[in-house]
Amino acid sequence: MKRAFAELPLHSGKAPSALFDRMVRLSGAVVMAIVDEHGSDEMLRRLADPWWFQAFGCLLGFDWHSSGLTTVTCGALKEAYRAYGSELGVVVAGGKGATSRKAPEEIARAADRLGVSQGERLVYASRMSAKVDSAAVQDGYALYHHSFFFTPRGGWCVVQQGMNEGCGRARRYHWMGESVADFVCEPHAGIGDLFSPSEDAPGSASGDLLNMIAAEAGPNRAASAALVRDDPERLLETLQAAVEGPTLFAPARHVLLPIDVNLPRLGRIVAAAHRTAPKDFEALLGTPQIGPKAIRSLALTAEIIYGAPVSHRDPTRSKRWADYAYAHGGKDGHPFPVDRRLYDQDIAVVTDAVRKSRLGHTEKTEALRRLARLGG
Repeated sequence: MKRAFAELPLHSGKAPSALFDRMVRLSGAVVMAIVDEHGSDEMLRRLADPWWFQAFGCLLGFDWHSSGLTTVTCGALKEAYRAYGSELGVVVAGGKGATSRKAPEEIARAADRLGVSQGERLVYASRMSAKVDSAAVQDGYALYHHSFFFTPRGGWCVVQQGMNEGCGRARRYHWMGESVADFVCEPHAGIGDLFSPSEDAPGSASGDLLNMIAAEAGPNRAASAALVRDDPERLLETLQAAVEGPTLFAPARHVLLPIDVNLPRLGRIVAAAHRTAPKDFEALLGTPQIGPKAIRSLALTAEIIYGAPVSHRDPTRSKRWADYAYAHGGKDGHPFPVDRRLYDQDIAVVTDAVRKSRLGHTEKTEALRRLARLGG
């Protein structure tokens, strides 16, 4: 599986309606052109590429380096899907905030309508990708956006984003489900940052960061699942001992308070998970009510009991994607205000090229190819 990252500064505000309407039309035309030329699977690969996605958002005219580029670009693609339906070539589900939680229902409904035989697998991929980046990777970024893209043949990718108010940044996570082997062990084939985390975007301190998908965390993943399958009372006794004495749970203040470990609540969660007897960490992660706090507690307890160390390694580690902001300008006037006349002209050119190509007239698409070669 390919999984990659991008980090962006948090910006407030939204796209003006006149600009967003143009973004919907241009994004739809671009997607259809790519699907017609390269196929829907290639469109998923591009959405799963953080650099390409950022350049695409710049092309559409949103503020070139803000966190809003993610949510607005995905929102424009979803509106394009509503407008063009199956002609778009890619199904779009989910979105920002409460809309993100509707993704499984939207995926199942669209899969039924399109006759996709792998609908349940797609729903699982949506749920698990969100669970991994919210609970298995605790890097200080709380997920608030989840967009799921899939094709009628069952290919899928995810673009989701988390917020870290402490450092004033958002982190975007890209998933490409083309070669899924393991959701919970180094699922990424490549990792890319748009900003340097060490210089421009300090995130969580390494001691606070929990990376349960690291290869070196394999023994801890196995031990965490084993703890839940074992007697819950034993687990709670171990946690109680940790609370009462020297502990790995202590925050920076070095004083452990009752608020840091809610043992009664954790006991109820573990007891419920114990009844499901999860065979491995992926099954544990997919258990209802098992969230970041329960995962962290189990991981640290597994380290105490089994000596299986947790990983505090940040899973993130350049092309000039900002150049694409010069195509039409930007919402906030950078590098210049959006040129509406030029924007409308480009919408017309791309849309007409797609229409004529689908009718068998390829002159305009050939011209676009020549321009692309000149630009390279």
